[in-house]
Amino acid sequence: MDPVGTLYHDLGEERLRRLVAAFYQRVREDDLIGRMYPPDDWEGAEKRLADFLIYRFGGPQTYIEERGHPRLRGRHMPFSIGVAERDRWLALMGAAMNEVAIPEAQAPIISSFFAQIADFMRNREEQP
Repeated sequence: MDPVGTLYHDLGEERLRRLVAAFYQRVREDDLIGRMYPPDDWEGAEKRLADFLIYRFGGPQTYIEERGHPRLRGRHMPFSIGVAERDRWLALMGAAMNEVAIPEAQAPIISSFFAQIADFMRNREEQP
């Protein structure tokens, strides 16, 4: 079985929503990726990410019912995302994971999932 698909059962919806809330508290203050978010839609952004993670981690299908297929790369295309933005996103999410005490058994699974997704979101050519 896909270990990502069991995370909802392992962590629960409340912890996943706290994770996303802790992440967005950091994003709001961040000088690099914070400006990518519409200042009048913080709550919407938080709900969308929480619903996506809950869906992807094996929970209710609310995200799919309300938004359809995730199309993550396409939805993020308007934003210039390179290595620095990817790394900052991962750092902020990592700090949020620590804040909500993601258990050691699930932390590597989530971290690997986030690393894959964050790298997939890169859409700016950069020199190595």
